[in-house]
Amino acid sequence: MPEPFRTTRLVEFHDTDMAGIMHFASFLVYMESAEHELYRSLGMSIHSIVEDEHISFPRVSASCEFFSPARCEDVLDIAVGVTRIGNKSVSYEFRFAHAGRDVAQGQITAVCCRVRPGQPPESRPIPAEIKEKLRAYLVT
Repeated sequence: MPEPFRTTRLVEFHDTDMAGIMHFASFLVYMESAEHELYRSLGMSIHSIVEDEHISFPRVSASCEFFSPARCEDVLDIAVGVTRIGNKSVSYEFRFAHAGRDVAQGQITAVCCRVRPGQPPESRPIPAEIKEKLRAYLVT
C-alpha cells in the first residue's frame, strides 16, 4: 500500500485561542494547505489549465475529529492520503500528530470543476493525468 504524503506545520499564535490551543477552524486551513502541498509535490496546481480549460477543485465536504490539543508553537506532522478517486471527485484523509501523539483526523472531498469568468463552477471529469498522479497516494 502506498505511503501517504507527509508535511509539517508550525502552530502559530494566530491559529490558537486565548488558552494557546489550536482553534478547530485552523485544522481546515491546515488540511487545505497540505492538499496544495501534495499537488505541488506532484508538479501540479489546485488551479490549472488542463485540456484548454481552467480547472479547480472546490470542496463539497469537510470534517475533522479531534483527539488531543495542539498548542502554539507545536510542530504538527500531517499525513495526507487519497482515499477515493471518482469520475469527478477526489477524497482525502488528513492525520495530524505531534511528538507521536494523535491530535486530529480530517477528511475533505473536492469536485473537479471548469472555471469560467462570470459563470459558476461546472463539474467535469478529473483529467486522466491528474488521476494518475493522485494514485501515488491512494491509501485505501
